[in-house]
Amino acid sequence: MNYKANTPEEYIAQLPEERQEPVQRIFDIFKSKMPKGFEFCINYSMPSATIPHSLYEGGYHCDPKLPVPFASVASQKNFVALYHSGIYAIPEIHDWFIAEYAKHCKRKLDMGKSCIRFKKMDDIPYALLEELMTKLSPEDFLEVYAKSDPRNK
Repeated sequence: MNYKANTPEEYIAQLPEERQEPVQRIFDIFKSKMPKGFEFCINYSMPSATIPHSLYEGGYHCDPKLPVPFASVASQKNFVALYHSGIYAIPEIHDWFIAEYAKHCKRKLDMGKSCIRFKKMDDIPYALLEELMTKLSPEDFLEVYAKSDPRNK
């Protein structure tokens, strides 16, 4: 589902009523639990936490005009999706999240490379997401990202 919005608030206001609260709550977790330095905006048409150009001048390697994406939340057709670059790029965070998920949620984990899909809005493990968002500062993630940026090879 692609919503046209200039701010996270505009995005959330367009969602079906049953999706507004979970998406807002996840975005609020971004803002309240992430270390300082992330920028909160619409990125790739989703409410996002990004690493601003002031911290990484080159921007995102796929489109240098954009900031480096870190975490996003979106309402898709059949689920709410949380995209988290740390889960994708850092094996220790990936493995930690998988191990912890079963302790927080009774449903089987539905996950892609960086995408965690929540099909049941009443079973989103918000406490686990809060802990996940504290795991990396922008500087911590940039250390990993810069090594993988093909422009730095």
